[in-house]
Amino acid sequence: MNIQAIIIVILFIAAVFYVARMLYNTVTAKKSCGSNCKCGVDFSAIEPQKQAK
Repeated sequence: MNIQAIIIVILFIAAVFYVARMLYNTVTAKKSCGSNCKCGVDFSAIEPQKQAK
């Protein structure tokens, strides 16, 4: 095997690993979405307070 073929095989394996890791991170469940929408925040322990007008 020449050096060019070895480099191509290494780059191909790295690309497959990168795509597989991206797919795994997409499929696995996360606690929240990561944006500022507060969808993963639990407000059950916070008591509501009246706001002054």
